[in-house]
Amino acid sequence: MAGTIGTGSIAGIATAIVSGGPGAIFWMWVSALLGMVTKYAEIVLSISYREKDKKGQWIGGPMYYIRNGLGLKWLAGIFAVFAIFACMGTGNATQSNSISVALKSTVNISPEITGIALTIIVSAVILGGMRRISSVNEKLVPAMAFFYVACSLIAIIINIQKVPAAFALIFKEAFNFKSAAGGVAGYGIMTAMHYGFSRGIFSNEAGLGSAPIAHSASSAKNPVDQGLWGMFEVFFTTIIICTMSALVILTTGLWQNGEFLGAALSIASFNKILPGVGSVVVTLSTIFFALSTILGWAYYGEVSIKYLTKNNHMAVRIYRIAYVVVVFVGAVGNLEVIWSISETMNGLMMVPNLIGLLGLYKVVKKHTKEYFNNKKQVEE
Repeated sequence: MAGTIGTGSIAGIATAIVSGGPGAIFWMWVSALLGMVTKYAEIVLSISYREKDKKGQWIGGPMYYIRNGLGLKWLAGIFAVFAIFACMGTGNATQSNSISVALKSTVNISPEITGIALTIIVSAVILGGMRRISSVNEKLVPAMAFFYVACSLIAIIINIQKVPAAFALIFKEAFNFKSAAGGVAGYGIMTAMHYGFSRGIFSNEAGLGSAPIAHSASSAKNPVDQGLWGMFEVFFTTIIICTMSALVILTTGLWQNGEFLGAALSIASFNKILPGVGSVVVTLSTIFFALSTILGWAYYGEVSIKYLTKNNHMAVRIYRIAYVVVVFVGAVGNLEVIWSISETMNGLMMVPNLIGLLGLYKVVKKHTKEYFNNKKQVEE
């Protein structure tokens, strides 16, 4: 298990451009550069301080390196609580909402119908133990990522003459100190930074503490090897996929009319350049990316609830039921409200995790130094 490609790469970028302007993309790049360092550190720590459960499987995450590394059991508990709520928002409601918006805009399926269908699928995996669906989904996501990148490249090539202007607009708007109604300087740049950083985090999960939970379950032995892989995840999801999505949207100009929001804007933009094909690829990508995220984050929350309750089966059962219910709530809920709640949950989840990273930076430094020194000696 090694992280997920969420709708931050599709719906989140569209929302960032509409709400924060094209300049938000620049700040998304900045967040990715910082996120590569952060994700590396948290994964190194997660492998260093993970434990084995009663079944002999590796289990870890911020709660474990905060408790075992810093000795702060209370802070580890706070992280686990916040992680459970973040799973409901970031990993669940925003994802099911993006799927319902995509299906509504392409094939006019009502959010209620989408919500029911998603609830059945997720409950079959989480409550019914139908892991085959999850296994198929894990195989389809890489394939959809390939088709999405290919579709994006074709769309960008078709509109290649507009790409330089799109990049110019991104850099120009990133530092646009325009004034609000009351004449408050910095309104434009602060809004762009807010949406750039928040949507960047949605796409790569760096700093949240979710990625360490996923990587802890891997069979990797060396913390640094796994940390370097985490850095690549940030680069691929945010710098590659998100930038491609942004360029397609900006070169069509549809983001300016305010008619489309979230996944609907991405779908409309791709469909304008690649009629028929674009909408199908983006819709299917949204569905599989989001579904894989829903299933992945269900695991993160389950690890957190097990940590808090010492693997109480009833508590885990209640959590699973609540998680399934939120799938439907997210599908039929208001887009802006759901994203706002999720941003708040992300912020709460990040605080104890970042405290853990700061407190244990010497451990990360030690592992990194030993790794590259040994590698240098082998090469010599």
